[in-house]
Parts: sequence; C-alpha cells; structure tokens
Amino acid sequence: MNFTFKLENKYPASAARTGTFYTPHGAIQTPVFMPVGTKATVKTLTPRDLEELDAEIILANTYHLFLKPGDKLIKEHGGLHKWMNWDRPILTDSGGFQVFSLGDRRKILEDGVEFQSEIDGGAKHFLTPRKVMEIEANLGADIIMAFDECAPGDSDRTYAREAMERTHRWATECKKYQIDPKKQALFPIIQGVIYEDLRIESAKFMADLDLPGIAIGGLSVGESKEDMYRILEVLEPHLPKDKPRYLMGVGSPEDLVNGVLRGIDMFDCVLPTRLARTGSAFLPEGRVDLRNAKFRDSEKPLQAGCTCYCCQNFEQSYLHHLIKEKEILGLKLLTIHNLHFLLQLMRDIRREIAAGTFTKFAKSFLGRYKPMK
Repeated sequence: MNFTFKLENKYPASAARTGTFYTPHGAIQTPVFMPVGTKATVKTLTPRDLEELDAEIILANTYHLFLKPGDKLIKEHGGLHKWMNWDRPILTDSGGFQVFSLGDRRKILEDGVEFQSEIDGGAKHFLTPRKVMEIEANLGADIIMAFDECAPGDSDRTYAREAMERTHRWATECKKYQIDPKKQALFPIIQGVIYEDLRIESAKFMADLDLPGIAIGGLSVGESKEDMYRILEVLEPHLPKDKPRYLMGVGSPEDLVNGVLRGIDMFDCVLPTRLARTGSAFLPEGRVDLRNAKFRDSEKPLQAGCTCYCCQNFEQSYLHHLIKEKEILGLKLLTIHNLHFLLQLMRDIRREIAAGTFTKFAKSFLGRYKPMK
C-alpha cells in the first residue's frame, strides 16, 4: 500500500480531477506542481523555505547526480532524503532527456546510450535501463522514471517510431530490473513526438505495464502549444483512470491550467527558478521583468494580495535594486514568489475542481494571464 492513488473529484465539464498519491514520505495532493532541484537543491532555497512554501514533492536530476558527486556516494550518506535533509517525497528523472540533448557527444545503441559529458572532464559513460534502475535505487527517491529516448519535436515519423519502440523496450527492462518496487514507484514515459497514432500506441503499451503511475514525455521540446494540447486531448482517453498522470517539463502558468483541463495530475519545470535568476516574476497578468526602470521608484509589493514572504515584506523598488546589483537575495526572493505563485495556482485549481467551478476559473485565469510570445 506504499503507492496508491485515490481519485477524489472528477470535474464533469472537462478531464480535470483531484486526487491523492500516497508515498513512503507522505501524500501528494493532485494536481500538483513539483519544484525542480536539479543537483539536489532547489536553487537559492533551503528545505525550510520549501516547507514554508508547502511544496509537497521536489525533483532531482539523475544525470547530474550520477556524474557529480555520484549516486554511490549519495547512497553511502543515506540517500537523497537524508543527504538533502528533506523528509517529503522526491522524484528523480531517468537522465534520458539530458543524455539525448548531448547531440554529437552521444551514441544510441539498442541496449543503451554511450555518451561523453563535459561535467566530469569528458569521460565516457554507458547508461542502460538496468544501470539507470541501479542509480535511481542508490538515490532513493520515492518516484523514479524509466529510461526513455526523448526524440526531438521535429522528428520525422520514421525516427519517432524507432525512438518510441526503443523506449518501450527500455521501459520493460526497467520494470524487470527495478530494485525494490515497495520503496520506489516506477513511472514509464509515453513517447511518439506529435504523431497521434504513435502517442496512442505508446500510451496503451505503457498502461499495460501496470506500474503505479504514467508519464508523458517529449512535449514542451519545441513543438507548438497547439500541438501539445492536441496530443494531450488525444491521449487522455487512453491513460489509466486510477493512476497519477505526469506531464514532464511543463510549468508555465497557462500550460498548468490547460494541462489540468486535459486530465494531467503532475507537472514539473525549471521555469520558475530560472526566470527568477533573470529577474522575472509571475503575476496574474503575465510575466514582468524587475530590471525594468519603471520599478525603480515603486513602493508597491511585487503582487498585491500575494501572501508569499517576498510580497509581504518588500516593495518593487527594493527588488529592482537587488536584481540590478545581482544580489543573491533578489534571486531568492523572486524564486520564493515564483514558486509560491505556481503552488498557489495548483491549490486554487484543486479547490475549484472540488467546488465544481473550475471551468469558470480556468476561463477567467486564461483570459487575464498573457503568456510571453
């Protein structure tokens, strides 16, 4: 019973739903946004900051931690939870996206991927499904991802099928070689680029593996928003109803709302922390750049009515100063605000679904929020 999903509310006017996914380190209320801690830290924040934001689960990056400091070292120190001092759920990716983004520095073979990484001085490595399961077992996250091939968004149909079928074989091997299914929930990853029939075929194959959850990969990798939403709509009827559905690498506010409308339960993205490091913040109307001179003399909070630490204690003028001077505090305050914005958005979404008013809420939010072009 370590990994069970309880579906609580199904919104009648769309595929939106709420639920609870139970893990050894606590329950996760869905729909949920998961902050990304690539190298075992959400940049600029402490675990206490994340607890105060009420982040229910965070991510870490298998590829980076495998290379530095090494998954075996982390295991020797008690696993990610103890090493990071984080006692809530953790998800680790498989490293597939990072490996396949290496371009000419990687070679795809049927049993795995050989690659050369700049992170550790150009040493050669070979990742297979079995090796990835060993690495993720050493890291000790609650949710682990199967090794997959994330084909580029502009892949032709022939390559898209080849990559999808390879991903299917690797997912089967990951299930076979998973170290301890009682301690870690393995999610397979649906692929197929933007080809509807391939996506449906992949969804059916992954659902038949009967694992605790299912993920959708290979979206938000260069295709249009329209294509992403179209694929989600095509996939929804073929996704398991009684398991959490995770859309990987998606985190802009409009995509969270649109994803929930199309039946997605879990999201992650580096966007809120990355934007903070460039001086940008989420507001209900869209993104703003605090480097803009119009904020120099403003006594207003970043967002009126926002309850995050940043907005409750500092004015736009001060934030503008911190960002212009490249002070670390500015990066931290904007990170706190951006994560609060997305986490609060998900809390609002859960409330509106339960109340039966999500369609009205989504229409109002999407009508007000203007995404970056």
